Amino acid sequence: MRRRSSVSAGLIRSSSVFILGAAVAAGLISCSAPMRDESPSAAASPSAAASASPTPTATPDPVLVPEGTASDNLPLFAAVTAKVWAGPDQVHGRAYVDALAAAGFAKDRMQVTADRTTVGNPVESLLFSVAWGDKECLIGQVGPSTGTPVTKVVPQLAEGRCLIGETRPIDW
Repeated sequence: MRRRSSVSAGLIRSSSVFILGAAVAAGLISCSAPMRDESPSAAASPSAAASASPTPTATPDPVLVPEGTASDNLPLFAAVTAKVWAGPDQVHGRAYVDALAAAGFAKDRMQVTADRTTVGNPVESLLFSVAWGDKECLIGQVGPSTGTPVTKVVPQLAEGRCLIGETRPIDW
C-alpha cells in the first residue's frame, strides 16, 4: 500500500507543480506582453488627442449665387436677415431691403410689408421677400411676435408675387 500512496502522492505533487508552474508562466507572460487599451479614455489621452485633433477651418461667408436656386441663396438671405435683426433697425422694412440689395439681391424683385400698423404702432411681424427666377421666393419674417428671424424658400404666387396682402412700395 505504501507504494500506491507514494505513487499517488508523487502524481499529486507533480500535478500541483505543473499547475503552479503554468499559472506563474501565464502571469509572467501577461505582465511582459504589450497591452492595447481600446477604451474610450485611451483615445482621449493627451498624446492621442494631440495627434488626432482636427485643425479648425474658417467657415466662409455665404455669397450670392446668381445662377443658383433660391435654396442656394438662402444662406446669404438668412445671414443678411440675422445681421439686420441684430442691429437697431429690427422692425424697419427698409433696413432689410437695403441690406439685401447691398448683398446683391435684385431690389426690383423684392416686396416688404409696412413697418407700422394702421393706427401708427410698430408692427408685431414684418415680412419681406425676394422673387427668385420664375418659380421661387426667399421669404423673411421678423418682429417681436416672431422671436428669432425666420427665413424660408417657398413657391411663387400668381404674377410673380411672394407675399399675400398689401405691401408697401419700394420707391427709394
